[in-house]
Amino acid sequence: MNKLIFANLLHRPLRSIISVLAVAIEVIMILCIVGIFMGMLNDQKARTNGIGADLMMRGSNASNMNGVGATSMSVKYADFLRTLPHVTVVAPAALQLSTQGGAIEVIYGIDYTSYDALKPFVFLSGGPFNGPNDAIVDDVFAGPKSKNPATGKPWAVGDTIEVINTQFRICGIVEHGKGGRKLIPLDTMDQLIGAPNKASIFYIRVDDPKNDQLVIDEIHNSKGLAAYPVQTMHEWLSEMTPEKLPGFNLALNVVTGIAVIVGFLVIFQTMYTAVLERTREIGILKSMGASKPAIVSVVMRETAVLAVIGVVVGVAGTFGVELLLLAIFPTMHFEVTTRWLVQGAVIAFAGALCGAIYPGWMAARKDPIDALAYE
Repeated sequence: MNKLIFANLLHRPLRSIISVLAVAIEVIMILCIVGIFMGMLNDQKARTNGIGADLMMRGSNASNMNGVGATSMSVKYADFLRTLPHVTVVAPAALQLSTQGGAIEVIYGIDYTSYDALKPFVFLSGGPFNGPNDAIVDDVFAGPKSKNPATGKPWAVGDTIEVINTQFRICGIVEHGKGGRKLIPLDTMDQLIGAPNKASIFYIRVDDPKNDQLVIDEIHNSKGLAAYPVQTMHEWLSEMTPEKLPGFNLALNVVTGIAVIVGFLVIFQTMYTAVLERTREIGILKSMGASKPAIVSVVMRETAVLAVIGVVVGVAGTFGVELLLLAIFPTMHFEVTTRWLVQGAVIAFAGALCGAIYPGWMAARKDPIDALAYE
């Protein structure tokens, strides 16, 4: 019976290849959307956590995910916040979303002195800002895979980069994990976005994490600050999950649903056609005593072979897509966990088997006499 199954698959190689590719595409769609979303999410979590703050005070309309929003808070709030008990460092920042060059990134405008006081930068080359048009970049942006188009070499101190349609000189390259991959002076950022002396977020360090709530209460009890959301870094990290981010699971479910439908229809059409073509073969099997479950088993086992090969090709294709994306967007973080590899494989495999149920049932119902007389 196993020889018969493989012979049937090899008898129509093109049709089998198309079925394998349908399952593979299903796996690739699921794993790639997860890899991109989870990569962006976890990368943002790691870099924000690396800033060194205990608390974050955002503008009332700033995004909870990355603090991007209208720079509506006066930078002078920092002077007041520094006077509160248990507050040791306050660093104002303006975060701006940029899609320049086809990549989505958050540009950080920072007050260098206070931002560095949260957790010191680790410079690999160069140093702090020397002028309003200096920029600090991290070692991921300036890594070996990312090259300066003007020189064809990796980015280096002294090179010119374009940020928010403005030319900046790279003054320093730092270890990654300190917020943005590109950081510019806060005053310069405010000028570029037309919001002088404004910030979209304040990063606050407290003398002892046990005093976080005391500081939050003090801020909310201060005149003019009650409307601004303040949360601990631990609270923020706990909210950065797919379940708590609007649209994440919806997008994942939509892509997964489309992928399953594509795989289901291709497998259904393949096995349905195969059953029609093998009517006499099914009649011979039934006349030899093959039971209905045995006939269904043949169809399902053929489908299982196609699905397993498709899953393997899909997983390999996912890692191929990852390499391609990282070559095009070196700063992208793509993350696929073992859990999602298994989950994507199970979804694709189950969808393929479901597509074969009706053709298998149809094959089992065929009358052996009519099947043998079929031309």
